[in-house]
Amino acid sequence: MAQPALRTERLRMTYEEFLQWKDEDTHAEWVDGEVILVMPPKNRHQHIVSFLDSLLRILLELTAMGEVRPAPFEVYLPSRPASREPDIVVVLGDNLRYLSEDRFTGAPDLLVEVISEDSVRRDQVEKFLEYEQEGVREYWLVDSRPAHYGVEAFSLEGTTYVPIEVNEEGWLESKVIPGFRLKPAWFVENRLPNSLTALNEMLSPELREKLRQLLGGE
Repeated sequence: MAQPALRTERLRMTYEEFLQWKDEDTHAEWVDGEVILVMPPKNRHQHIVSFLDSLLRILLELTAMGEVRPAPFEVYLPSRPASREPDIVVVLGDNLRYLSEDRFTGAPDLLVEVISEDSVRRDQVEKFLEYEQEGVREYWLVDSRPAHYGVEAFSLEGTTYVPIEVNEEGWLESKVIPGFRLKPAWFVENRLPNSLTALNEMLSPELREKLRQLLGGE
């Protein structure tokens, strides 16, 4: 029996009305006066978000470069205008002044979206163009769909996103967060690697030593 197509429901309202209408249990974004209700995330999607959040959180705590916010957390893009909820938001240095308790306004330094069955066009086309236009310095996409598992990253050069290539050692390395790197091979299996194992592999020897000292190692 054929499976029913996934659908998103669209409503019209102003941004101010959207803020009053939306609550913490509503999966929704707002673009050009239109509300987009999206499907709740599935298990693998959430596992990927938790995995990446743990790696980034520890790295940023070790380096004091900035902060990470996993979904649900609003990013307001004035250029569109749009209110999006990226799966992971990373804000560094001077950009922290645009980070409030409720949202980030403008272009965060790095955004991650995890692609699900209902979000392919939204993540790969609509958000890609919005984040590029707003000036988000780096955009990472992780595909959680069976038969599509993978990860790719884009760095802003001028006003255009350019793919980040996998290096000879099999890493995708961030250009804006020193020390943040992922192996695409981690995302092609049904099960992600253990977070601590991946963290140990990702961190440089200097950061591994710093972490060991913070944890009370001799």
